[in-house]
Amino acid sequence: MEMNFNKGADGEVIRIRELRKSFGNLKVLDGVDLDVYERENFVVLGRSGTGKSVLIKLISGLLTPDSGSVKVFGYEVSQLNKYELMELRLQIGFSFQNSALYDSMSVKENLLFPLEHNARHLTKKQMRHEVESVLDAVGLLSTINQMPSELSGGQRKRIGIARTLIMRPKIMLYDEPTSGLDPITSTEINGLINEVREKYDTTSIIITHDLTCARSTGDRVAMLSNGKFIKKGTFEEVFKEQDERIKQFYEYKFTD
Repeated sequence: MEMNFNKGADGEVIRIRELRKSFGNLKVLDGVDLDVYERENFVVLGRSGTGKSVLIKLISGLLTPDSGSVKVFGYEVSQLNKYELMELRLQIGFSFQNSALYDSMSVKENLLFPLEHNARHLTKKQMRHEVESVLDAVGLLSTINQMPSELSGGQRKRIGIARTLIMRPKIMLYDEPTSGLDPITSTEINGLINEVREKYDTTSIIITHDLTCARSTGDRVAMLSNGKFIKKGTFEEVFKEQDERIKQFYEYKFTD
């Protein structure tokens, strides 16, 4: 079938209901509901091991749920065949925690790689233009001929985002985008996430345990604990909640 990658009738791009996922006896997600809307930056907060990364792997079809529904652009992800899933994934940009660059390739070669495999209708000149365009968008056009080993952690993160953007995805999934970065570089990455939404009209899910990242990038925030969302809303709405699990998380991150 020809797939149609548009928002749902209510404006949602991602719709999740009663999602459950366990690994052996470990219950990771236990009845998660979620709607993410067009051009929304949605932050999923939680401690390490709470299932945040599992959630975005289920959205992209890298994992299969035990039960429940994951719909992206109205398609039930677990029911797509191999070719449909490949087509859907071209609409989903995955920004990995470790940037996932090929160390043996230059920046230009890293960015050309997805184009050469998925956009063969483009000429070499058009591909070069695409590479330069996304590098300019992340502020690193000058690094085009450098190797990943010559880049700082923040630059690698930016190049990783550029490589994801080069396929013009409609959805961006950021996995711990500020992990391992100093506060100034983290602030720059937070700004870039917002810029990407404005320039590319992306819908984003940002997985993090960094409250500054959540406050800077999230239109809405959800706190994941014990396999469930215990609160959703704006950053301020979530953290005025008196639930001890939320208060402890905030106090650990933002108080001495």
